Amino acid sequence: MIRKLIRKVLDLPAGMSKRRNKPRVFPLPQHGVRRDQLSQAALRVTSRLQEAGFAAYVVGGAVRDLMLGVSPKDFDVATNATPEQVHHLFRRSRIIGRRFRIVHVMMGPETIEVTTFRGGNVDDTNETGRIMADNSFGSQEEDAHRRDFTVNALFYDPFDETVIDYHNGVKDLHAKRLVMIGQPARRYQEDPVRMLRAVRLAAKLGFEIDEDTRKPIRAHAHLLKKEPAARLFDEMLKLLMSGQAYACLKKLRDEGLARGVFPLLDAVMDDKGNDDAFLRLSLESTDARLRADKPISVGFLLATLLWRQVNQCWQQRIAAGEKSLPALLSAIADVEAEQDNDFAIPRRFGVTMREIWTLQARFDSRSGARPYRFLEQPRFRAAYDFLALRSEAGEVTPQLVSWWERFQRADAAECERLIAEAKEQGGDAEPAKKRRRRRSSSRKGDAGGGESAQ
Repeated sequence: MIRKLIRKVLDLPAGMSKRRNKPRVFPLPQHGVRRDQLSQAALRVTSRLQEAGFAAYVVGGAVRDLMLGVSPKDFDVATNATPEQVHHLFRRSRIIGRRFRIVHVMMGPETIEVTTFRGGNVDDTNETGRIMADNSFGSQEEDAHRRDFTVNALFYDPFDETVIDYHNGVKDLHAKRLVMIGQPARRYQEDPVRMLRAVRLAAKLGFEIDEDTRKPIRAHAHLLKKEPAARLFDEMLKLLMSGQAYACLKKLRDEGLARGVFPLLDAVMDDKGNDDAFLRLSLESTDARLRADKPISVGFLLATLLWRQVNQCWQQRIAAGEKSLPALLSAIADVEAEQDNDFAIPRRFGVTMREIWTLQARFDSRSGARPYRFLEQPRFRAAYDFLALRSEAGEVTPQLVSWWERFQRADAAECERLIAEAKEQGGDAEPAKKRRRRRSSSRKGDAGGGESAQ
């Protein structure tokens, strides 16, 4: 109580004493990060700010990744210049954000996020302690304290190639330990998404979550239910695009952030924690594409995430006597009704997801002109890749995948041979509908006469 009263009187943030923390400054030989490892855009932004008389540092995940020998996906810059001053220096820039204003500086294809040092005071919180507004500016030390984890609070100065550390982040980095700055329970109350971030970073980097940082997560998991669905969806995408997607999702469950809190995880594992072979294969494929810098389709990824639910419902309807395509459409409708309530998947991704699912029923139709028409579908290739994953997971035969692989590459004569081969093997799961015979005029007359005689 006395410490809290002193902080209130002195207007200091929680966890900070009146005495200023003296940061540790690490020269190049001790951290190994050179300025030429930065992107040209990050180097130009920091240089221009420093030339204008402001302090400017690369900060956060980029510094952490560089020290771990990983190439950062993006670079953030922290400065003592206000958003308006940054915007004035860079013609191609815009100020965004309401909770905390930041500046996006565009240079070529790259966008650098520039933030002003945050102050120790929080403008506005709600009844649970969540920060609702945060536009107070302050010093570099205050900004370091306001960051989430010690390994994310490192500042890199490209001018003299030093790393500035206020919270033993370099030590925690070498120990592969994720430590929350300040009081973890309070920091989770300020922003519940930090719990998801802790899980994602630990799984992605192979770090252990510090016990004091980990312990409050399960008790505060309910706070995520009050977060905007769109924000949770964005965090889910970060998990899936982390390069360690399956490990992230398993750790979410282990830390109590799954059932009833993060509904999409319900599609990954059952209550007993059994693996979903299909999803594991698809996420491993996604991780491999990310490592190879290949593009990722979010719609395809989400289709794999929810496929178990769709497939189970589809097979149940087929077993009950429904035909394949109507059964699949009904299964999709059931799952979509649920995801509209719980998952908040944006429409642009939902359309792709639905098309990939719907096309799965058409792979069994390999007679007549249907295979040719199927190839003309814009989503055919994505649907085929999805089918190949299903085959690896044991859902469909490898022969079916092989047939379509050959059909895509075959000339006209080979295509006809493949169609004939499929016909001999009973390639259509559902035979073509019989054409209805038109009644003859004599038949109509007999019928009419019979009715009038009655």
